[in-house]
Amino acid sequence: MSFLPQVAFLIILAVAAFIITKRVRFLKRNIFLGKGETRNDQPEARWKTMLLVAFGQQKMFKRLIPAFLHLLIYVGFIVINLEVLEFILDGILGTHRLFAPILGSAYTVAINIFEFLAVAVLISCVAFLWRRNVSKVPRFTKPEMKGWPALDGNLILVIEIVLMLAILTMNATDQILANRGDEHYIALGTLFFSSLIQPLFEGMSTGTLVFVERFAWWFHIAGILAFAVYVTYSKHLHIFLAFPNTWYSNLKPKGEMANMPEVTNEVNMMLGIPTEGSSEPPAEIGRFGAKDVNDLSWVNVMNAYSCTECGRCTAECPANMTGKKLSPRKIMMDVRDRADEVGKSLDAGGPGLEDGKSLLGDYITKEELNACTSCNACVEACPVNIDPLSIILQMRRYVAMEESGTPAQWNAMFQNMETSFSPWKFSPQDRFNWADSVKNEEVK
Repeated sequence: MSFLPQVAFLIILAVAAFIITKRVRFLKRNIFLGKGETRNDQPEARWKTMLLVAFGQQKMFKRLIPAFLHLLIYVGFIVINLEVLEFILDGILGTHRLFAPILGSAYTVAINIFEFLAVAVLISCVAFLWRRNVSKVPRFTKPEMKGWPALDGNLILVIEIVLMLAILTMNATDQILANRGDEHYIALGTLFFSSLIQPLFEGMSTGTLVFVERFAWWFHIAGILAFAVYVTYSKHLHIFLAFPNTWYSNLKPKGEMANMPEVTNEVNMMLGIPTEGSSEPPAEIGRFGAKDVNDLSWVNVMNAYSCTECGRCTAECPANMTGKKLSPRKIMMDVRDRADEVGKSLDAGGPGLEDGKSLLGDYITKEELNACTSCNACVEACPVNIDPLSIILQMRRYVAMEESGTPAQWNAMFQNMETSFSPWKFSPQDRFNWADSVKNEEVK
């Protein structure tokens, strides 16, 4: 008995595991370029959020048709990959359909379910390709989706279609060989979907059928392993990161903006209000707000790597709707690209963050930041609870507090906030005069 196929499989498996492990370490290091942030409060609420939003895809169903198609792909991805366990064991042990004798008729039922899901995934992927390239859904045609992002979205759909076809081809040829009495193949009874394509292979010789069946088997398992590697370089990393990303969601009310602790503590000390921790004056603050990825929190950077590039945030953004340059999706893509750039520089022994570039200016412009209305529409729309507004606010704080670079027309508002405690230029004592005037008018 030749052990060459098993050796070849183990080599492929080891190479894939090595690349994935190396890539995971790269991504982890990049995510933790961000500042520390603790989000371990309310564990019950966090588990519930993760189960509903990531596992249950709760927010996807705001748009029923794409949500249903995505659900088919999602369920297919989870269930069909159960069969991958058998593929791996067969590859290591040199067996064929290891679980068939153990499960009996239940195995045939399981394969029929896998085939149904394979066809559902295939149809869904074709529908998504149509939406992207023929009907051209507007959110897929924005400027940030040109080039690689568009190719990435199409490529992953084509790969999934080819892998599903490989499953059906393998099962169809496998059953023809079993029906011809080949001792290496097990008759499983009726496999509905693969039986529909069996006539395509009936006229082939046994040797040719064995070649096609083995090619489809190797193509599928090698394709699955290659897909697992590719996902770590793709926007489809959200398949895995959606779970920690939703667990570490911001659980505070959407309209609540986080104050800067350094400023809050300093103001409290000036007012004689006790502060948390030491009563000593706070240490010198290195930077107000965020200029580069290391000024953001690690949760912000993880948000960027979790981005699905679906564009729901940009589609709901009122600034983008009115023709402004702001695109929340682009903000997340820029943060991810900058983290990747810094990580690659560090791996190559380069300057890393000291390369003369920064997230602000080289990736994200002040014009984009200033267009944001802070409405939280992007946060509400995101199917995996990404928070682009947090990044925008931190970068705007840097522009305002470090560069004094806010638009001139904003300065009057800031001054009014400082002197009158409101954006409008009138005395706080007169703030409710309008209410009295309205009341008087009603009396009249």
